[in-house]
Parts: sequence; structure tokens; C-alpha cells
Amino acid sequence: MPYILKKYHPWRNILFIIGEGLLIFLVINALFLLWIGYGTYREMFSLFVFRALVVALVFQLCFYYFDLYDQSVIPGFSDHMLEVLQAFGFGCIALALIYYIFPFLTISTRVFWSAMVAAGMGVFAWRFFYFRVLERKMFTTPIALIGTGKVAGELLASIESKKDSGFKVAAFVGEDNPDVVPRGVPVYRDVNDLRPLCAARGVERIILAVDDKRGMPMHDLIQYKFMGIDVHDVVRFYEDLTGKVMVERVNPSWLLFSDGFYVGITRRIVKRLMDVSAASVMLLFSLPVFLVSAIMIKLESPGEVFYRQERVGKKGRVFSVIKFRSMRPDAEKDGPVWAKTDDDRVTRYGHFMRRTRIDELPQLINVLKGEMSFVGPRPERPMFVAELEKCIPFYTIRHVVKPGITGWAQIYYPYGASEEDALRKLEYDLYYIKNLSITIDLATIFQTVKVVLLQRGSR
Repeated sequence: MPYILKKYHPWRNILFIIGEGLLIFLVINALFLLWIGYGTYREMFSLFVFRALVVALVFQLCFYYFDLYDQSVIPGFSDHMLEVLQAFGFGCIALALIYYIFPFLTISTRVFWSAMVAAGMGVFAWRFFYFRVLERKMFTTPIALIGTGKVAGELLASIESKKDSGFKVAAFVGEDNPDVVPRGVPVYRDVNDLRPLCAARGVERIILAVDDKRGMPMHDLIQYKFMGIDVHDVVRFYEDLTGKVMVERVNPSWLLFSDGFYVGITRRIVKRLMDVSAASVMLLFSLPVFLVSAIMIKLESPGEVFYRQERVGKKGRVFSVIKFRSMRPDAEKDGPVWAKTDDDRVTRYGHFMRRTRIDELPQLINVLKGEMSFVGPRPERPMFVAELEKCIPFYTIRHVVKPGITGWAQIYYPYGASEEDALRKLEYDLYYIKNLSITIDLATIFQTVKVVLLQRGSR
């Protein structure tokens, strides 16, 4: 099974991305051969291949930043193709800049534009085919869910909401529950009834998704292990599928016996060096933004340029987070409240700063001081933490690492302003803490750039 950042990715999705890149690459090489001839192409083979590779990578990077590789929901084809054209346009601008800096990579005009037309048609056809594959649930892994209660329903909803999950539920074991079991999916009363289906590979995985594990016939499940059928607990399967932890379904024993939740000294040192280096460079390059923002804040409303607020950090220590002031000076005259979307306390320039995340830039100072990291759970205010610790299980685990300017929860969940949102974001935070690594930090930063460009989660 292919895992990236310890999260399951179906081969179908990986081959779609690789196939699209290969398609663009081969189209460009084919047009090199067509326009310049085999002799010249053979003589300068390495250069032409490298040029084609650069073009393919640039366009795929643009597809990524336009969110064109997020196929959890099947989009309307015409709207999707318009977005593909926009991504191609930005790719052409990026390539123009690359050609200006590295002239030896330049492709002749007739080859370039004929390649754009041919590659565009190829991408349209490739994506049309892939959407049909998603709609018909082709090349998926059939699974059986043991259980027809609330837990099974939550897992089924997660699978069905992700059109590119790579799984389809082929059978249930338990009581017939029309609120959970989709029409047409068989329900078996006994675990042993799955044997013919598993023998015919109609089921390749069994997921234990019961509300109460007491009385489960574990011995009956062992036979499937010897048949080559993977048997998973719902918590682990849900984690692999979604990139988050089922907080409401785990217990202390799960925390005690599961892998992860520990960062060695070498990894801590490397993470700290990355934080200091990145924060120093970003502070240097963002000085003009600091100056402009300070002027705009002072011109729009009276008060301080910077806003300091107490937040809870690593090991529960309270520190003052530094941000550009984006609200009126009297924003909390009636006491602290959850932030909300389209908050009327936010100034006009404050709205712009929040959409572009400029208001977060002064937190680079917190990073240099060692109070925060670049990547980590979002730091919350002490009064909110006290409330959330009472009603959300394992909430204090967030404080075993430094809070971050960005984080796994921030990039995958919209801005939260309630206890329910805090619970959902904790699911992502626990996944990050459990699987913390330099690789997942770099991936989070890379994804953050896309989130900022698409202005997701602004409030």
C-alpha cells in the first residue's frame, strides 16, 4: 500500500498524477521530433529531454497550486477545464521568467505553442477519463465493515465524501440499519458469512468499526488473516484515510501502545535550526511589508501597530503572541470572544491582512525567541484552553510540542471559532504530533503557500 507522510494514497490517484506529467513530457518530446527532426533531436537529446521535463514540472506545480489534484469531489467538467486553462496561463508566465533567467532552456515559439495546444488537449482527455473512473468507482479496493452503528456510519461518510479515497464498501456485518447501510449493499449477520466473498476477492480488507468491541468474535476474524485479507481497527484505518485521529473513539491504551508521539533530540535540533533560519530570512524579506502595514494600521485607526495576546505554548507555558493589529482598539471591551467569519470588529486593512496572512508575520519574532515553531498546533488563549480541556478528551496533548504559525490542522480545516471546531482541529493536531517529522513540516509549509494563494480559511 502506498503511504506518503504516513497517509494512504491509492495507486489510482498516484498513477493519475504521474501519468499526466508523463503525458505532457511525451507530447513536448514528440513535437521536438516533429519540428527539428530525428538527427538534431538525437544529437541534443539530453537538453531536449531536460527542457521538456522543466515544462512538465512547472505545469504540474501550477495544477497543484490551483488545487487541480484535489479530486475528493468530482467538479463540473467545463468549470474544471477553465481552471486548467488558467493554470496553463500561469505556467506560461512562470516559464517566461525561467527562460529569462536561464536562456538555454528556451523552447522555440512554434514548438512551444504547438506543444501547449497538444498538451492541453491531452490533459483534457486524460482528466475526462479519470473523472469517469471516479464516478464509476473503478479500480477501488472493496472492504467490509464489521458494525452498522454510529462508528461505521462515520467511517462510511468519510469514504463516500472522498471520491478519490480508493475504497468502496462491499458488505456490512451486523444488524440491518437503513440509516447507515446504503441501498444494495449486503448485510451479513455473522462474521463467518464473509468467507465466500473474501475467497472470491470481493472483499480485500475488513474494518472493525463496532460501537462496542466487547463480545466481538476475534477468533473468527483470524481466519481472514490467513486468507491474505487485511484486518484493521477503525481508528488506524480512519487515520490512514483522512490524515486525522478519531479523537472521540480513542482511549488511553491507544495512546500508550500506538507508534509515534515522540520526537528525538536530533529531529528537535534540526527542526529548531530550520525555524531560526527560515524566520530570519522571512523577517529580512518582509521588512517592506512590515513598514507598509505599520503605516496603514496607524492611518486607519488609533492604537498600537502590534497586538500582543496571551497564548498557551509548549508544556502549558503562557507567552505573548505578537501580531499586527487587525481589529479596532475596543474590539474586546466586553471581554474575550471567539473570532468569527466576517467579524465586524476587523478594520478594512485588517481584512486584507487576514486574507493574505500578513497579520501573522510578527509571529516570526516568537519563532526566533523559541516560543513558537514554524509548524505546530495553533496556540489558543488560556481562558479558551481551560474550557476546552474540560469538554474535549486529550486536548492537553496539543501542548507537548511548540505551537506553530501554520500547522496540519490550519491547512486542512477552515478557521475554527467554536468548541466543535476545536474538536475537529484536534483530530488533525493529534495526527501531526503522532507523525511529527521534518518531512511533514516541509509538506505543511508547501501546502500553506497554496492555502494562502487560494485564500482559504481567512476570517
